[in-house]
Amino acid sequence: MVPLSSFIRITDYEWELPKTYRKDMRAAVRVFASRRLLEKSLGDQSIEQAVNAATLPGLVGDVLVMPDMHQGYGFPIGGVAATRWPDGVISPGGIGYDINCGVRLLASFVRYEEAMPLLGELAAALDRNCPSGVGTEGALSLSGAELDQACRQGARWALKKGMASEADLRRTEENGCLDGADPARVSARAKERGRSQLGTLGSGNHFLEVDVVEEIFDAEACAAMGLEQGCLALSIHCGSRGFGHQVCSDSVQAFQGAVKRYGIHLPDRELVCAPLDSPEGQAYLGAMRAAANFAFLNRQLLAHQARRAFEETFSGRFKNVHLHQVYDLAHNIGKIETHQVGGESVKVCVHRKGATRAFGPGTPGLPEEYRTMGQPVLVPGSMGTGSWVLVGTQGSMERSFGSSCHGAGRVLSRSEAKRRVRGDALRADLQSEGIHLRAGSLAGLAEEAPEAYKDVDEVVETVVGAGIARKAARLRPVVVVKG
Repeated sequence: MVPLSSFIRITDYEWELPKTYRKDMRAAVRVFASRRLLEKSLGDQSIEQAVNAATLPGLVGDVLVMPDMHQGYGFPIGGVAATRWPDGVISPGGIGYDINCGVRLLASFVRYEEAMPLLGELAAALDRNCPSGVGTEGALSLSGAELDQACRQGARWALKKGMASEADLRRTEENGCLDGADPARVSARAKERGRSQLGTLGSGNHFLEVDVVEEIFDAEACAAMGLEQGCLALSIHCGSRGFGHQVCSDSVQAFQGAVKRYGIHLPDRELVCAPLDSPEGQAYLGAMRAAANFAFLNRQLLAHQARRAFEETFSGRFKNVHLHQVYDLAHNIGKIETHQVGGESVKVCVHRKGATRAFGPGTPGLPEEYRTMGQPVLVPGSMGTGSWVLVGTQGSMERSFGSSCHGAGRVLSRSEAKRRVRGDALRADLQSEGIHLRAGSLAGLAEEAPEAYKDVDEVVETVVGAGIARKAARLRPVVVVKG
């Protein structure tokens, strides 16, 4: 375990583990955390994993760790690392198994107080329209050619089918489609796993959540996003399902041989990687982008189905029941971006694993309506607690490769949470707090108990205190749908 005494305190919310800490480190590790959060994080292997990541060839700048950090596969969840393009490496462990797991936020002008008597009906409609659970199949079952097309087009595939709007695409990271997706690089097994899973939520920590906009901190930004205090919003948290998981599994296996061929020495085999410009690196990039586009499309289809549930519940009862998109962004992805490093513009591959893009004001690629305020940053809390809408800052562009935290971050494993928490008692507690719940199993519910996660408010205070995001709004859950 890395001792706290090894860290250099930069500010109350920023700490550095210098690259002299271990002789094989090629970069320092910079942690965004309060002292309390950092101390609590020293109980698992997340900091050791960040130190191991700091040994990768071709790193640019520091390896970064967000305050919602916890132990993952190879890289810590909450980790950010940039490698030089095109000869640095790419590591599937730095992106994650659920490629482009991310969050989509939609908002409405339906007032919570008026909708309260109908929330149980809304929960049932969402559960009915948005399939969830392990191995669940959706209403779509695409042919091989159709799936390949969907993986090239991402959310734009839904636009052509009448299940998306231009505004939806404009308010999605990369307009809902990564260029360079290559379905030919995706295995037959991955395609078979994903073929019938578009438009499904999955299980684990994935959810649909109806929230009330409880508090506004930045009125101008919230006006641009269409967030109005006291109105309902809807969050969707999911990713690329079995498709992306298989892409990562296949690549991790293929890269075991690549590290030997390219003479890459690693302290942890879970960090397997390959040069970005190698055949193996290019193959993974093509497959990863296909999986990312699958996930953008999956959330788009779920948004379409959630809109149907809102209309089924509220049409004829309220004047305007449309859910408009606020933003959709990824938190398990590798992106080729240009950043300022040491006063120079450098093209890099930014690995974000359990960390979200948080581009500041004026950054190219943001929707025009968000250009002056910065990118919306969506930070869901644990089930039953609040969630946050933040905004990217110039500080994030200067110090974190335009990145911020992605959620609360686990403190208990799923098995430990099930040991400590009774699902039926948790359900009763949530219902007593006025939260309408739909869950596939009591065991799955216990895994996601609020006590299994860090305090999302403390995590947000850290990234705001560090200057890599600022507050826009806080949301409170009133309906939760889980697999």
